[in-house]
Amino acid sequence: MAQQSLSFHGVENADQVNRITTALMMLDGVESAEVGRHGADVEGRVSREALIKAVQSLKLPIEVQ
Repeated sequence: MAQQSLSFHGVENADQVNRITTALMMLDGVESAEVGRHGADVEGRVSREALIKAVQSLKLPIEVQ
């Protein structure tokens, strides 16, 4: 199973972490997602681009890398 990491800048609270976690877990192919204020480690068969788009779709004032 593939593992990918994302980095975040600007995540300020637990609500944002929870919203990001939900968005990632809802993607087809994601088996698990460990999300914190500074990034996420995701396991599963999903493209990095799809992960980034899922986070950006939340329209939060954060930067995803």
